Amino acid sequence: MTIAFVYSGQGAQYLGMGKEFFESSDNFKKNLEFANEQVSFDLLSVLFEDEGRLNQTEFTQPAILAVSVAISELIKEMCHIRPTAVAGLSLGEYTALVESQALSFEEALKLVQIRGRLMSQTVPDGVGAMAAVMGLDRQIVENVCQKCSGNELVVPANYNMPGQIVIAGHKNAVLRASEELLNEGAKKVIPLNVSGPFHTSLLKEASDELSLVLADINFKALQIPTYTNVNGHQIKDVSEIRDLLTKQVMSPVYWEDLVLQMIKDGVDTFIEVGPGRALSSFIKKIDRSVTVYNVENLKTLSKLQEKLGENNVKK
Repeated sequence: MTIAFVYSGQGAQYLGMGKEFFESSDNFKKNLEFANEQVSFDLLSVLFEDEGRLNQTEFTQPAILAVSVAISELIKEMCHIRPTAVAGLSLGEYTALVESQALSFEEALKLVQIRGRLMSQTVPDGVGAMAAVMGLDRQIVENVCQKCSGNELVVPANYNMPGQIVIAGHKNAVLRASEELLNEGAKKVIPLNVSGPFHTSLLKEASDELSLVLADINFKALQIPTYTNVNGHQIKDVSEIRDLLTKQVMSPVYWEDLVLQMIKDGVDTFIEVGPGRALSSFIKKIDRSVTVYNVENLKTLSKLQEKLGENNVKK
């Protein structure tokens, strides 16, 4: 059995995420309290009491990262299993870098708060949009986006799984492309409730500013194989990380390609760590032969313990 931990991205958040663990695990509570000390806002209040701020990108990103890191540590403590590879969807890639020890928990929290602020400020509200396209292959989506771009931009932003691609760009261009994609046979085109056209060149200013922040980070050697959204491949060397995280803000997320590469490299069991089950759903649609779990609360942790706990895994 080769186990990968994969980490939630933005959009998976919900009020009260991690609360069951916070109330039942001393170590989980310590990790969240540590995280609370590293950021410039009351993280615990945002997680458990303030849904409005939880859904603002600047607060969303450190909140998801904090909960995901704390759950990752809890899985290792309670189930006595460790990942042999890691990856994360967009924001989740920072959690993967914490797990692989390339980045400290403290550094990651501060970085993603800055990242979230830059991403939300670069494109004013109402200018950009994103929409999920269901039921078309990537070539058709790419062709339509190219056709509908001109003075305004619309491009594929997330290759999530077969038959689901997210497009993003200027609001009017996304609307034009959405209509054209329905004419091309898309089953659905669903507008997403997000604050900006993430993973497009409209975020270049945020990408450039983030690169200046990343220049001061001393990344450590990766201790386990870590895969990146930017090209869907394993990060070969620590020297690549800074450039990949810079590009990641304005580059498409190749999640489907990444999962296929991990499977090709021997991963047969995926554990989605953090809020939500989106990644589990994507992975099951990408390859039904692999085993997929998610851990976000006591019930899902108990299921993982039952299936993969130390006493139940064949040596």
